[in-house]
Amino acid sequence: MSSETVKIVDSADVSPDASIGAGSSIWHLAQVREGVRMGENCIVGRGAYIGTAVEMGDNCKVQNYALVYEPAKLADGVFIGPAVVLTNDTYPRAINADGSLKSAHDWEPVGVTIDRGAAIGARATCVAPVTIGAWATVAAGAVVVKDVPAYALMAGVPARRIGWVGESGVPLAPGDEDAVWVCPTTGDRYIETDGTLTKEAL
Repeated sequence: MSSETVKIVDSADVSPDASIGAGSSIWHLAQVREGVRMGENCIVGRGAYIGTAVEMGDNCKVQNYALVYEPAKLADGVFIGPAVVLTNDTYPRAINADGSLKSAHDWEPVGVTIDRGAAIGARATCVAPVTIGAWATVAAGAVVVKDVPAYALMAGVPARRIGWVGESGVPLAPGDEDAVWVCPTTGDRYIETDGTLTKEAL
């Protein structure tokens, strides 16, 4: 752990086996488990949970009381809103069919993968295994049960695509040509092809 520039408040529970990048902050009552690999300049809010061996890139924000269960993988610049849940058990049960208590050996954890710059809104749930594409936005309270394409704006239960967002996070507006979308903030143009969006090269 790079302790020189890492801020960990006294009430946080951070495993000595976790790797925390320079400039990161871990706030009150947060728990960071063994084997976590956290990049630089990350923020883990009050009461958040980062599970065993979770991988986080640089500049990630995990807001208060979010639950990031292993083996989740977060790329650079991912935003996890307050009380978000990233699950890890496709068929959850407390007991086996014979009534015995399930142990770690009775199930195989599966993870949620979130690509660069994506944002998951408050109290949304991502049901593993799913991949959230780069720069996508999942609206507050949504439940994601299928992979999400890059730049998609997802909402509802179950979540469905209701539009596109650019890298600034603002919904894209239709352009002056078919299948062209424009960011009202930056002016960047995006091309839609068969349900996927790509940023137009300058």
